Amino acid sequence: MTEKLPFRFGSEVYTWFMSGNGQTHQGRLGHMIEIIAQAGFTGIQPIFTWMGDLVDPERLAAKLKEQGIELAALALAQEWNGAEESENERIVADNAISLLTHFPGAVLNTVQIPTGRHNLEERRKSLVNIVNTVSARAKEKGIECSFHPNSPHSSIIRTEEDYKIVLESLDTRVTGWTPDVGHIINGDMDPLSKMKEYQSLINHVHYKDWDGAPEFALMGKGKVDLVSITQWLKDINYGGWIICEDEGAEALEDPDFVTLHDGRWITNELIPNLK
Repeated sequence: MTEKLPFRFGSEVYTWFMSGNGQTHQGRLGHMIEIIAQAGFTGIQPIFTWMGDLVDPERLAAKLKEQGIELAALALAQEWNGAEESENERIVADNAISLLTHFPGAVLNTVQIPTGRHNLEERRKSLVNIVNTVSARAKEKGIECSFHPNSPHSSIIRTEEDYKIVLESLDTRVTGWTPDVGHIINGDMDPLSKMKEYQSLINHVHYKDWDGAPEFALMGKGKVDLVSITQWLKDINYGGWIICEDEGAEALEDPDFVTLHDGRWITNELIPNLK
């Protein structure tokens, strides 16, 4: 899938998480690994709090080896609504960091669970402080970190103003930025322009498509210019992961189909159109 390209393609598991509010596919990470490998991806990004018995590093490593893919990254999703981490949030973060010490090169992808756009100025400052603090602890263990903004209406990192304040406050010594092209356009910004503006921060990338009806579309069926974005990443010799996190409506009923579709679309439609 990535022959002669500087980056590699992987898949998130949120596509399965969408179904039944995370309940339908609970504990099926092994199955997700199998489908992601079948789709032609070479990496996976699980959600740390949704890994089942594969949260055990030996079991996870064995399953990944069986299917011939890597742990590209790990999503650490927390609410982070306080001025600093709660005791439980710190425990969860440290457990995620501990797991990643067994998988050199895998990225800790920090993301805030949206809970409403209120007290924006104060909460954005607190979020940056927490992300920087968590990332510093991970960095001490040799783990690369990347912050992932999202775009639900209840997110505090949705708009261009949010991005400017939060991205420019990240401690670049310990963390980078994950541009999610679907979330960027869903926040009324142009994905490629925003990526060029903050190019120096990019160390992980998420792909999803968007059609505004009301939000996300099956990859290749929306309005995100994924070919131009991928061409730019190739031109700047971006060497990290591109992780597909498809949130098209089809995932609610058949996330396996969506993941297999994405793999075929990348192989047959995206890569052949690169120069």
